[in-house]
Amino acid sequence: MTSERECFVYVVLPGATSFVTAGRFRVSTGPTGDSAGAFVYGRRYRERPDAVELDPVELRLSSRVHETARLGGFFGAIRDAMPDAWGRLVIDRRAGVTESDEFDYLLQGPDDRAGALGFGVRVEPPAPVGQLARASDLDRLRRAAEAVVAGRPARAGPSGRLVEELLFPGTSLGGARPKAVVEEDGILWIAKFPRRNDRWNHPRVEHGMLALARAAGLRTADSRRETVAGRDVLLVRRFDRDGAEDGWRRHRMVSALTLLRAGDGVGDRREWSYLALADEIRRCSANPRADLRELFGRMCFNAAVSNLDDHPRNHAIVAVGHRWRLSPAYDLTPSPVISRERRDLAMTCGRLGRHAARDNLLSGRGRFLLRDDEAAGIFDRIVSTVRSHWLPAMSGAGVDATDRAAIRGAFVYDGLGARCA
Repeated sequence: MTSERECFVYVVLPGATSFVTAGRFRVSTGPTGDSAGAFVYGRRYRERPDAVELDPVELRLSSRVHETARLGGFFGAIRDAMPDAWGRLVIDRRAGVTESDEFDYLLQGPDDRAGALGFGVRVEPPAPVGQLARASDLDRLRRAAEAVVAGRPARAGPSGRLVEELLFPGTSLGGARPKAVVEEDGILWIAKFPRRNDRWNHPRVEHGMLALARAAGLRTADSRRETVAGRDVLLVRRFDRDGAEDGWRRHRMVSALTLLRAGDGVGDRREWSYLALADEIRRCSANPRADLRELFGRMCFNAAVSNLDDHPRNHAIVAVGHRWRLSPAYDLTPSPVISRERRDLAMTCGRLGRHAARDNLLSGRGRFLLRDDEAAGIFDRIVSTVRSHWLPAMSGAGVDATDRAAIRGAFVYDGLGARCA
């Protein structure tokens, strides 16, 4: 038995604040259960002088039908705009089901997705989302997030709306950590809430990690910490949105997972590679030399802070206007593992695989368009900065002595400068 589902794909063009219809997406499932996807740009869209590609890899602007049999028929750019673990949980709780179909997740996600895409069953795109939650709603949102995790219904707010309705716009953002989108003074922020089983104060530690990365000379998303009703919340500024008088300018964004044409399952990890990502950025970036230097620095930083969760969903390119560039760094987390002799990153970082050691990190320098001395200088500067500034950065972010002790092992890594066997 075969089945077929389809929808229209909308995009907010550079400088605009409302959606236009870009094309049509279809997923067909055959009698064996295998699925294939097809996408075609609409003729009227292609004839627009301001038409842009949805991504620089699989969905280049053309008249042909784009097809894929990977990822259950979902193109990478479309997958990037779909809800991840947290969003799916909120959608299922809201719908009163245990698990939805992939296409349902695509359509049921709110239009405030990462990037500039939207999806719907009508050829005319919907109006942009209305009222967003405010920073003053943070405590209600935090409690609603806890209720969703625990399987309890969220309570109604002063206006009579369920707090879950305010939480819902954040469901299309990636990751498993509870979060919501809030607006304040014409800026959109991702509010990341703590979880009861956290080993340390995650909002404070992540805030400190972003500050440490900036001290090491890297570009990061802006962040700030709020304490509401005695609980900390991290606010990270969205770099895929800018406020305008008539709404929000939305910037196209695709993950490194899409650039690498990779999946996110265990069997796909052999395709996760900083070296291959450097090749893709070299092809699509408007300033490849600067972006590759930045990417190499982030790879060294992740090794120095034991950020072993540096998977391809935590890297992206963004088009603020028409030009694709490496996005600011985000989702930086220390992993104080027991071993002090060897640590492996989530992605291949050199000729000897994922081993986070100096020789291995420097071995692929040519893929980043770096000379030997340039790569060594970046590595040494970042490692030195991390070792001398991690404690002040965490103290400045409000991380207490107990939590500093808990994460100390992430920054004290004896094998970082060791020669690879």
